[in-house]
Amino acid sequence: MAPTFHWFLPTAGDGRTIVERFHAQRAEQSAHRPPTLDYLAQVARAAESLGFTGVLTPTGTFCEDAWITTAALLGHTSTLKFLVAFRPGLISPTLAAQMASTYQRVSGGRLLLNVVAGGDEAEQRRFGDTADHDTRYARADEFLTVLRGAWGAEPVDHSGRHYEITGATTLAPPDPVPPIYFGGSSRAALPVAADHADVYLTWGEPPEQVADKIAAVRALTPRPLRFGLRLHTITRDTSEDAWREAQRLLDALHPDQVAAAQQVLATSQSTGQQRMRELHRGRRTDDARALEVHPGLWAGVGLVRGGAGTAMVGSHAEVAALVEQYRAVGIDEFILSGYPHLEEAYWFAEGVLPLVGR
Repeated sequence: MAPTFHWFLPTAGDGRTIVERFHAQRAEQSAHRPPTLDYLAQVARAAESLGFTGVLTPTGTFCEDAWITTAALLGHTSTLKFLVAFRPGLISPTLAAQMASTYQRVSGGRLLLNVVAGGDEAEQRRFGDTADHDTRYARADEFLTVLRGAWGAEPVDHSGRHYEITGATTLAPPDPVPPIYFGGSSRAALPVAADHADVYLTWGEPPEQVADKIAAVRALTPRPLRFGLRLHTITRDTSEDAWREAQRLLDALHPDQVAAAQQVLATSQSTGQQRMRELHRGRRTDDARALEVHPGLWAGVGLVRGGAGTAMVGSHAEVAALVEQYRAVGIDEFILSGYPHLEEAYWFAEGVLPLVGR
């Protein structure tokens, strides 16, 4: 079966650098692109026309709201699906079931759901959520039980540690039922994914580490699961051009930016985030190739970005070969991004997609 490729919607803004350059250098910086509806519509239409199945929209206080933004983009696209990320502890599961059902009817079935339990304690507290790491996953387990129950033909009751709900239901079940994308690398996360996910997501670790994680999830359930990978891409006509671009992105990072970002990321409760940090160990180097943690896999993005911190870097053929390595260990779907997202979508779609069975 051919792999599925999704792109990313930069609802925090976009630009030609991984993050905005250090303030002292801002005069040298290419113009930052704010996440206006017009610009996001450009990215969405490009993703649709280039053959991507959907676009991931992030969640958090650093970006625009995913539900509202993607709903606004429905009229700018025709077939593109929207992978809406949201945190289950911040919304009633019955309300989420209602929102998803409505979205499916309004969009003609173009909703995918990315359930994010949350790994950043400071971010959770901005929303008034003081639950610890393992509690958030236990709560997500109950949330997803109620969510799926509310989509059924009859109202459901639930009595648990985190939710007491009577008669959860919606006007009508969503058609189709939106698939649940769920990630997490901790012992608390894997059983929840095994019980509820349609697609288990992981960040772009080297293929052998991804294979181990897939095996761990498969060992917990007999259910058929798909597996997805979230990472960035820098692909060019030649390997030299791609690594030159990676070097340019690295050169734009000020040491103070890296130090500040690593100080924050070091406090994350997310096991996956700590695994990303272990790939580069917070080391600031002047040589992009020094951050190559597997042939063609670059950890430079994670110096200043939380979440997905690696990128596939190389010629179109080299990136396609790395895609095939991930497919060989069990990856079915790829959620990709690049800087800037509009231009990088074209580089990947025109250069790599023809080489990977699309």
